[in-house]
Amino acid sequence: FILRRQKADVLTDLPDKLESVVYAPLEGQQLKLYRAHEQHLREELTRQRRERKERQAKRAAGEQVSNVEVLAELMRLRQLCCDPRLVFENYRGHGAKLDAIMELVSSARDGGEKTLLFSQFTSFLELIAQRLDEAGIAYYTITGSTPKKDRVDMVNEFNGNDVPVFLVSLKAGGTGLNLTGASVVIHADPWWNAAAQQQATDRAHRIGQTRVVSVQKVIAKGTIEERILHLQEEKSKLADQVIGAAGMSLASLSTDELIDLLGE
Repeated sequence: FILRRQKADVLTDLPDKLESVVYAPLEGQQLKLYRAHEQHLREELTRQRRERKERQAKRAAGEQVSNVEVLAELMRLRQLCCDPRLVFENYRGHGAKLDAIMELVSSARDGGEKTLLFSQFTSFLELIAQRLDEAGIAYYTITGSTPKKDRVDMVNEFNGNDVPVFLVSLKAGGTGLNLTGASVVIHADPWWNAAAQQQATDRAHRIGQTRVVSVQKVIAKGTIEERILHLQEEKSKLADQVIGAAGMSLASLSTDELIDLLGE
């Protein structure tokens, strides 16, 4: 037996939520680095699949270690999509996502709207903060290391003043924050679990919100991020058919699904 209460049924006066995807095509050195890492991982996954077919009964610990390595490589791919400096400290090239994010933030500020900006990578939030500093745009930041009292103080200040941007790590901002002062939500990178992103968005789209909430997902065009987005949609549809909730675990993906994420 499942008891559910949907927000749309309870908060009938809540303003609309408009979702869109903003594509940021990788270029130059960033694109070369991404493609090289993607090809390496594709070859590794293909090798694993071939070996597993040859040894159907194999369940050795060594194979599990190999899977852990694959997940680590997937993480690097996603970091390369955000900014190569998350993987290579000495990288000095262009980062497509930062430019797209800054355009969205500036557009929202010029329109008199406040922005919540989520990322699962705190190191990426630091790079975004640097760009905001360079542009002279004020902001708050909450990560997992932010003390609880400081979180409450920053949230209250943000909802009551004119600071235009709040940077939040996805895990730290998934629950417990009321940030209805913002009407624009930007997801700087896609998370495997669509429900986690939904909970983050609901920091703004909740009781007390008086404006239409615009949700923008920044996706590196033609990369694993775009395929994660499609996989999210497929898994969410299936979950909705069963219990009306969207969720997906990276650990539950098969080797074939992982290879599909890497495209051709």
